[in-house]
Amino acid sequence: MLNKLLFRNQDSRQLVIAMIGAFLGITFLVTSIHYLIKVQEFGEGNDVLGPNTIVVQKKVTEASVFNLTKTDFSEDAIKEIRDLPFVSRAQPVISRGLYFEKDDNKVPVDFGTDVFVQTVDAEFLDMDSEKWTWEEGAGHVPIVLPRQFLVMLNTYAASRNIPQVSESLAKRIRFKLTLHSKDGKTKESHRAYIVGFTNSVASILVPEDFMSYANNKFSADEKQKVTQLMISSKDGQFGKVEEYMNKHALESAESEMNLSRLKSIVGTLFLVVIGISIIAVFVSCLVLIQYMQLLITRNLYEVRTLMRIGYHPKELVRKFFKYFSIIFAIIIGIAFTTFIILKSWLDGMFADGGVYIDNNLTAWSFGALIVAYTFFMLSSFLTARKGIYEEY
Repeated sequence: MLNKLLFRNQDSRQLVIAMIGAFLGITFLVTSIHYLIKVQEFGEGNDVLGPNTIVVQKKVTEASVFNLTKTDFSEDAIKEIRDLPFVSRAQPVISRGLYFEKDDNKVPVDFGTDVFVQTVDAEFLDMDSEKWTWEEGAGHVPIVLPRQFLVMLNTYAASRNIPQVSESLAKRIRFKLTLHSKDGKTKESHRAYIVGFTNSVASILVPEDFMSYANNKFSADEKQKVTQLMISSKDGQFGKVEEYMNKHALESAESEMNLSRLKSIVGTLFLVVIGISIIAVFVSCLVLIQYMQLLITRNLYEVRTLMRIGYHPKELVRKFFKYFSIIFAIIIGIAFTTFIILKSWLDGMFADGGVYIDNNLTAWSFGALIVAYTFFMLSSFLTARKGIYEEY
């Protein structure tokens, strides 16, 4: 009886419009938050959407060929880049040549080649720093290989009808690194094993301690030139790094630049969708609150009459609060069901595109629903309380 008396003068069209807006906003909000987290988790594990990290060097020009300009970085130049407000990390990439070969009789492929190895901090590789250490006398040298190296190795193995090697199997293979002096008279071999793979650097990586040992022992008289820097931009500021590179004649591999641009675009796109969803939820909540205010205004006579015959304002506030809490619970339920259906379709689309993300629901998705529901419930309670008690 009380419900019929209070809610008989409502305009259902405005209520439906507000419910549709809230439904769409919450659905897009939960979906965008879920996939922002899932794609980032997938990217960090595959070097796809992790930090924007690139290896840069100075462009080689005709002046460089005739030694009119330098292609190495001075200490001042490195410090300048480190101090840039849009750069989170910058480190010199130290290189040296050695002989890299297989040292495992269980592997049927025999190979060995002269290569350049480089060194970077563990933080650039997002790996356990304890695995990225070496000291003189250690039995093995931990190394990180570029994934492209494994692809080429498997291509060679396939052409010779030799079993191919997976990443997990490659980590069990033992290799040998042979250091040598410039004249080749002094040599020293170290056993090595793979601790990880990377897409950020196209060369074999060794710990900094091992690189320092090799340079001090086999090329102590040579001045070490820094011709490459590994740079990580701050979130959402890779464009400023690219602008700085163009201004100061720096370059990086085109594949690294395209990947970094992709990371920025995807990250920005997700944030834009989340922002639009939040605005949609906020606006729809405002429409529902406005609808509540209008409903109370249209029922002022009934509200005053009920209070005169003995109904306490708290009871009337509770009626309005309960009515709108049911409405918003229905919106939440429909939005979540739509999200589950949409998620099933999007997961399949991602899988078809080669992005195999985790299918589990994220806690942040449920958190977004709870926050939206709490925000609306608090707003509706305060609105109903204010409107009823003004007539008390």
